[in-house]
Amino acid sequence: MARKYDRIEPEHAEFIKRQKIFFVATAAAEGCVNLSPKGMDSLRVLDPNRVIWLNVTGSGNETAAHVAENPRMTLMFCAFEDKPLILRLYGEARAIHPRDPDWQTLLDHFPSLSGARQMFELTVDLVQSSCGMAVPLFDYVEDREALNDWARRKGPAGIEKYWRENNITSLDGKSTEINGG
Repeated sequence: MARKYDRIEPEHAEFIKRQKIFFVATAAAEGCVNLSPKGMDSLRVLDPNRVIWLNVTGSGNETAAHVAENPRMTLMFCAFEDKPLILRLYGEARAIHPRDPDWQTLLDHFPSLSGARQMFELTVDLVQSSCGMAVPLFDYVEDREALNDWARRKGPAGIEKYWRENNITSLDGKSTEINGG
């Protein structure tokens, strides 16, 4: 059965650290709800109520547009091996861009990832665990390098051009604030 917590307990933090994939859900007041899978070594639990994750360049930028309008965010982790478990973190998020004063300090928590475009800090106010008994078992093989390779080939100028062409607005035409707002 589901259990609720007001913080990330140590066993939750250990579970999160072992995960190779997590899911991010956001929504603006109107328009599309976004649910995105995230991978790479891109998430850190900083304390029992604070998580950061590094967002690399992708085809869209829905999360940033939603958080700019409505800071609600849910992160979900699923056990695909070992004991079944689903863990959700609920809270309010803020986007941190390379132009922001705390960017570099927070970026130091991560390995270098080409194409990093923003970071999200989630202030967690509710943690929920549930059984996950219907989640299938999968074997992890390896991380894909295709996105990193693509970003390295583009280089910083190519990435910025890509942002201007593809990441300025959401599917619903909302600003992602990637260009300063």
